[in-house]
Amino acid sequence: MPHYVKLGNVPPKRHTQFRKEDGGLYYEQLMGTKGFSGIQSLIYHINPPTQVKAVKKIKDIHYEWEEKDALKHRHFGTASVESGGDFLEARVMFLGNEDLTIGVARPTQSMPYFYRNGEGDELIFVHEGEGKIESIFGELSFYPGDYLIIPIGTTYRVVLETSEARFLVVESNSEIVPPKRYRNAHGQLLEHSPFCERDFRVPERLEAKDERGEFEVRVRAQGMLTSYLYDFHPLDAVGWDGYLYPYAFSIHDFEPITGRVHQPPTVHQTFEGHNYVVCSFVPRLYDYHPLAVPAPYVHSNVESDEVLYYVAGEFMSRKGISEGSITLHPSGLPHGPHPGKMEGSIGKKETKELAVMIDTFRPLRVVKQAHSYEDPNYMYSWLP
Repeated sequence: MPHYVKLGNVPPKRHTQFRKEDGGLYYEQLMGTKGFSGIQSLIYHINPPTQVKAVKKIKDIHYEWEEKDALKHRHFGTASVESGGDFLEARVMFLGNEDLTIGVARPTQSMPYFYRNGEGDELIFVHEGEGKIESIFGELSFYPGDYLIIPIGTTYRVVLETSEARFLVVESNSEIVPPKRYRNAHGQLLEHSPFCERDFRVPERLEAKDERGEFEVRVRAQGMLTSYLYDFHPLDAVGWDGYLYPYAFSIHDFEPITGRVHQPPTVHQTFEGHNYVVCSFVPRLYDYHPLAVPAPYVHSNVESDEVLYYVAGEFMSRKGISEGSITLHPSGLPHGPHPGKMEGSIGKKETKELAVMIDTFRPLRVVKQAHSYEDPNYMYSWLP
């Protein structure tokens, strides 16, 4: 949750002299969004972050979308995505539109270089694996169930502390924030929010790297991936303060909102971006009206596409899915529980499901490479 944080050493007054032990000046960098009107942090570097040794274009970034065909519900089994490579190389994207792209990654090694997304925030959901994010803001450890929010422009790399990991990845073209209805005019989370500031973890340790050598930062910007070589370590900040930094929130700290009858998906909302929301389905008690039907009612997505990423447990309304499955229920088509799931839910007291849902308010397109992971019979799985 963005709130004021200070880590390391900063001068008493911003934009004033801040000197090293040898008398030289530290280099102050303002990192902010929306020009000078969004959230921002001030970072103090040992070396000038503008100093680059070499630059080279790596590739254009584009996704090969499938041609439009009959509108239908889709199911992709991402558990069979091959593991290998580092966090950036391992990304396999499945869905996207003008606002975001959604995919998975199964890296097996730490990143030997650093990465900076200059086109938008990133949301990383940790399905499996442990490690840390090393960034210009310090180290942020992660564990299964964590959401990691990486702000636009953050120089970072993913360091694995397990032999393998599995991530759900959202590349956003806008900032990712907690829902507005859970915040007051000052940005503080309100009492009816399913989480509070204590649940959010910020970078834990800042250690300025005063090292010489050859260090690569790969930057995504303007539809390209570009390599920049520096002769000093890019994580050379001695201190920073502000509201812009990576943070972690565990899905296990989401406190579900329940009721006498089935609650709409909006009560599960955890984050929002421009034209989309992210929701968390977590273990919870079922509805307690004596005639309640815990399974969701059929609903029509007349203005949004619904994506579900299944993490663990038995999802109350679905058959034929497994851990790592992604389902897409597009706008224009009604969807709801599979046959037998409504009756089967009656009388049950709780669910142990764990899933991440992303609702988009513009239609999603399917990346062609996703076809090899698709279950072509999913559309017909509601037949008796």
